[in-house]
Amino acid sequence: MREEKKDFICSKCGNVIHVDAKMSSKNVKKIEHSSSVYVVNKAQDEYAKVSQICPECGNKEAFHWYSGVSGEHAGIKREITIEHFRCAKCSHSWSKNS
Repeated sequence: MREEKKDFICSKCGNVIHVDAKMSSKNVKKIEHSSSVYVVNKAQDEYAKVSQICPECGNKEAFHWYSGVSGEHAGIKREITIEHFRCAKCSHSWSKNS
């Protein structure tokens, strides 16, 4: 953001933020980035498509993957495998402990 008269303007998209009487450039943190940040969503085709009924919309296909959780309590180690599903139609997500 750069400050111009009574407004702040985004140098990338041109979005303008009008400053009211209480706001000043002292209240805005200046963030300096040394490198670019890329946000990447995992593609759904990385997951296996399985026959699973969505509890939200009733669709019969869902994407499927596993994740693991491990921990220790009172000296007892425990590992849990969680089975994840995401509906191929409405994107509702749910999981089951295996």
